[in-house]
Amino acid sequence: MARNPRGANAAPIPPMEDSSSPYYLYPSDNPSFQLVPHVLTGSNYINWSRSITTTLLAKNKLAFINGTLLRPTEDDLLFPAWLRCNSMVVSWLRNSISAQICSSIMYIDNAHEIWSDLRDRFSQLDTARAYQLRQKIMSLTQGNDDVNTYFTNLRILWDEYRHSQPIAWCVCGTCRCNRASKWNNYQEEECSM
Repeated sequence: MARNPRGANAAPIPPMEDSSSPYYLYPSDNPSFQLVPHVLTGSNYINWSRSITTTLLAKNKLAFINGTLLRPTEDDLLFPAWLRCNSMVVSWLRNSISAQICSSIMYIDNAHEIWSDLRDRFSQLDTARAYQLRQKIMSLTQGNDDVNTYFTNLRILWDEYRHSQPIAWCVCGTCRCNRASKWNNYQEEECSM
C-alpha cells in the first residue's frame, strides 16, 4: 500500500493531484503538443510508434494507449479525470500524425482505440519495404565514411528491418521450447550474413 506523504491520518492524495498517477496533468501539458518531431506518414510506423511509447511512458500516460487503463463507467469518481487525460492523449496522438491519416481517425475519441487502429493498419509486414531494406543492407558500403558512420547507417537499416519481421513467440506456455532464443540467434545470423 502506498504511503501518504501528508501523514498517516491525512486524507489520501486524489489521483489528479498525485504526480505519480496517470491521471495527473502537468501545468505545461496542453492539447496542441506534438509528442514526437516526426509525424506518422505510414511507412515510418515502427520508428514513430517506438518514439510515441517512449514519450508517453515518460509522461506517465502509456496506460491510456496500451489498454491497461480502460474507460471507467460514467458513475465512477475517476471518470472525469480519465476523460480529461484520455482527451489530452488523443490530441497528442492526432498532432503526431500526418493530416491524411489523422482524418481517418478523427472520429475515434478513445486513445487506446486510436492506437489499436494505427497498429492494425501500419504494423503489418510490408513485404515491399522489407525487400527495400534488405537491398539497402546488402548494397551498403563504407565508401568515404568513417567506421562509426558506416556502422551507424548499417545499424539503422538493420534495426528497422529486424523490427519489421514477425516475432516468433513461445508456443509452449512455459518457454521450454527456447523459441525466443532461437529467433534471436536467427536474427544475429542474418545480421552477420
